[in-house]
Amino acid sequence: MPQPHLSPEPSAEPAESLRDLVQGHRLDAAQEWLETYPPHVTADELARMDAVDAGVAFRLLDKDRALTVFEELEPVDQQQILEGLRDRSFLDLVEGMDPDDRARMLKEAPAKVVKRVLAGLSPNERRMTSALLGYPEGSVGRHMTPEVVALPQDLTVEQALRTVRSKGADAETVYTLPVVDSGRRLTGIVELRELVLNPPETLVSKLVVTEPASGYATDSAEAAARLMRETNDLNLPVVDSEDRLVGLFTIDDAVEVIEAADTEDVARQAGAAPWAGHYMAASVWQLARYRALWLSLLLVAATFTVGVTRAFEATLEQVASLALFIPMLIGAGGNAGAQAATACVRALAVGEVRGSDLLKVIWRECRVGLVLGSLLAALGLVVGTVFVSAKIALVVGITLVLICGWAATIGGTMPLLAKRLRIDPAVVSAPMVTTLVDATGLILYFLTVKAVLGV
Repeated sequence: MPQPHLSPEPSAEPAESLRDLVQGHRLDAAQEWLETYPPHVTADELARMDAVDAGVAFRLLDKDRALTVFEELEPVDQQQILEGLRDRSFLDLVEGMDPDDRARMLKEAPAKVVKRVLAGLSPNERRMTSALLGYPEGSVGRHMTPEVVALPQDLTVEQALRTVRSKGADAETVYTLPVVDSGRRLTGIVELRELVLNPPETLVSKLVVTEPASGYATDSAEAAARLMRETNDLNLPVVDSEDRLVGLFTIDDAVEVIEAADTEDVARQAGAAPWAGHYMAASVWQLARYRALWLSLLLVAATFTVGVTRAFEATLEQVASLALFIPMLIGAGGNAGAQAATACVRALAVGEVRGSDLLKVIWRECRVGLVLGSLLAALGLVVGTVFVSAKIALVVGITLVLICGWAATIGGTMPLLAKRLRIDPAVVSAPMVTTLVDATGLILYFLTVKAVLGV
């Protein structure tokens, strides 16, 4: 059996980079490179290059391939390319884009770029783009395609296929065909496969899937994308407040929405602001700027830990060996809290946990933390006995049970509370939980010292 051929991935670095070819003024070799690699690899290479080199390389692409590569780029990289194009090339590129891709790019573009793009569009493309931009940011309306082949419900299969042939060239997809009534209200969907496989005289109404999964244009794009993942749909019909069809949310856009949401969550969970564009194209100053604010806030929050240590300074002076275990205890607590927070944020994102589950999550995470704390306490007793004494080891063991139970409870609770307060749960996840647990864990430690050792 012949083996399938896989196109080169961005992670599989080409023998010679496009940037080196352009900077070496080897434009014939650069053009050959562009013809060799698929659009997604080319887009990744362009995103790694500065504006001038990327513009030179992009202009070597033929018209059709240029559009395909352009739509693979992130909006910030698209703007960079557009700024270096002359009017004719600029107009051809933006006119050829799908309306939803164009709206996604313009969402983050400067006003002068938006004005230039809209001014260069044909009336129909401008109308569709303006309509998409009119929906709330982050809504599925911003990401859907309005270029849809909608079928009246009283057609036969033969008539439906004729409609698809006449209008399909202007649509982004024809695999899922919404079925509408005379008022363009959605009544169901039919797959192109069903039309192809059934006799020409069959009524479309007999093939329609009624009450399909759908979304309102003002719904969250992330929620709609996750709904598609749960229902395994390739396309999701989008309707307005009166259930009239306004577009389709396609699987490629759904994947991008989920990827962007997950990227933002990962950045916030790491205590950094999310950034747009390619990591390799970002300057050191840009990366530092995105991380500096959160690190500063966490440093200020960490002063609480300093205050707690100072408050129990007399206890440390009496039993200096207690200080040896502080890093171990706050590290264990911080990690337990971060694990719980990460699990809860993920469960919230995929819909496995709701705000109403707060008490259940508290009870579950508290027990998980106590189990983990007991396991670590067994190790702590051994370590404490070997390095100091049995009494100190007992303090360390008890504290590990308490601090892990407390940390897991806090870690599981804070994302849910943030959700209720309409704050992104990822914002109050790992770094913030760790900082809070560090301070409160020290309080638990020193209170246990007083209870066990009486100092």
